[in-house]
Amino acid sequence: MPSARPHLEKHFTAGNFVRDVVIGMSDGLTVPFALAAGLSGAVQNTRLIVVGGLAEIAAGSIAMGLGGYLAAHGDAEHYEQERAREEREIKEIPEEEMAEVSRVFYAYGITEEQSAPIVKALSERPKAWVDFMMRYELGLEEPDPKRALTSAVTIAGSYVAGGFIPLSPYMALSNASTGLMISAAVTLAALGLFGFMKGRFTGTPPLRSASQTMVIGGLAAGAAFVLAKLIA
Repeated sequence: MPSARPHLEKHFTAGNFVRDVVIGMSDGLTVPFALAAGLSGAVQNTRLIVVGGLAEIAAGSIAMGLGGYLAAHGDAEHYEQERAREEREIKEIPEEEMAEVSRVFYAYGITEEQSAPIVKALSERPKAWVDFMMRYELGLEEPDPKRALTSAVTIAGSYVAGGFIPLSPYMALSNASTGLMISAAVTLAALGLFGFMKGRFTGTPPLRSASQTMVIGGLAAGAAFVLAKLIA
C-alpha cells in the first residue's frame, strides 16, 4: 500500500501587498508617461520635460501614498467600531445575537437543531463569539496594525519606481522627439510586462491583462500628446 502523502495547499496570501504595488506601479507608469508625452507635444526642451516629470512623480507618490494610508487607517477604524458594537450587543441582547449565529449557519444549509450546540458553545466564549460575528456576519477580517504605514510606503515606492521608467529616456537624451519614441517603446514594454505579472498574481489571463494595461497607458499618452499639439 502506498504511503499517504500530506496534502499541502498553496494559497496566495500577499493580496494587500500586490494590490498596493498594482495601484502604485500602474499609476506611476501611466501618469508620468502621459505627462511627458503631452509636454513633448508642446515643447522640445527635454530639461523642462524632466523637471515637470520629477515634480509630478514627487507630488503623485505623496498623494497616492497618503491616500493608501488614509484608506487602510479608515479600514482599521471601521473594524474597531464594528467590533465594539458586537461586544456591546452580545452583552445587551445575547438572544438576538445567538439567533444571528443560527441564521449564519442556516445560510450554509445547517438547521437550527444542528447548529444549537455550536451556538451554545460560542455563547460561552465571548471573544470567540465576537470573532465569529465579525468574520461570518460582517465579513470583516482584523487588519494588520502596521497596514496603513506599509500600504503608504508600498504605493509611494511603486509609484516612484514606475514613474522613472518613462522619464529616463528624456534624462539621457537632448531631443524630445527621440526621447518620446524611446519612452513610448520602453514604457509600453514595461506596461505589458507589468500587466502580464499582475495577471499571474491576480488570476486574470496574463496576456489579456498585459494587453489591457498597454492599451490604457498608450491611450492616455496619445490623448495627452494630441491635446498638447492642438493647444501649443
